[in-house]
Amino acid sequence: MVTPKVQVENLRLSYGPKEVIHGISFDIEPNEILGIIGPAQSGKTSLLRCINRTIEFTVGAKPTGTIRVDGEDIAKMRNVYELRRRVGMVAPLPVGLPLSIYDNVAFAPRAAGMKKKSELDTLVEKCLTQAALWDEVKDRLDTLGTKLSGGQQQRLTIARALSHSPEILCLDEFSIAIDPVTTMRIEDVLKVLKKEMTIILVTNLVQQARRLAARTMFLWNGEIIELGPTEQLFGDKPKDKRTYDYVNGIFG
Repeated sequence: MVTPKVQVENLRLSYGPKEVIHGISFDIEPNEILGIIGPAQSGKTSLLRCINRTIEFTVGAKPTGTIRVDGEDIAKMRNVYELRRRVGMVAPLPVGLPLSIYDNVAFAPRAAGMKKKSELDTLVEKCLTQAALWDEVKDRLDTLGTKLSGGQQQRLTIARALSHSPEILCLDEFSIAIDPVTTMRIEDVLKVLKKEMTIILVTNLVQQARRLAARTMFLWNGEIIELGPTEQLFGDKPKDKRTYDYVNGIFG
């Protein structure tokens, strides 16, 4: 039996006195793309931040329950930086470091001890190629990353996340500020990347989940309303009427 890549058991999250995630449990299989959909303020981003423990940066945030990666309880991991290397995160809006394109991608590997330029060159090219950006920037790698277009900056953010060699890639509404053509290019990238890693895709575009995810979770007000094969949720008879209403734009 294959151990799930991620196991979440009875996860609760409170910000001060307000509980925003209410005891949810689910597993994610290796090399799966799991789509997570739901209205704003449903706990989707908070869930991702619990998985890589960046929730700890938020004053007053208190998660309880258990999250395991490859069977290991992340709360007991002594090296949280190693966890965050294994669980990469791409934010909704691209936030480039004030560095060159090359240095944006090379920053984390250098910090981890990679010094040889030939190795860095190879890794930078690989990550930019995986993010479908290499051909557009290979002749101007010394340009500031912040000078790129919005869609290019988003792909640079993905390349930077890939430079950690993550086992799990969390994408939080990556297409919120980019055009449809760039969105489709990144979707093509994700279809290839799932051969190498597990992907958790939070998206405000329900049809994006339908295109990419093997399974989809409908999260609403911090509760899992439905989790199952994507085509089931998007079909005529999902298990919960609220799922049908949401994916068909009747509310949300």
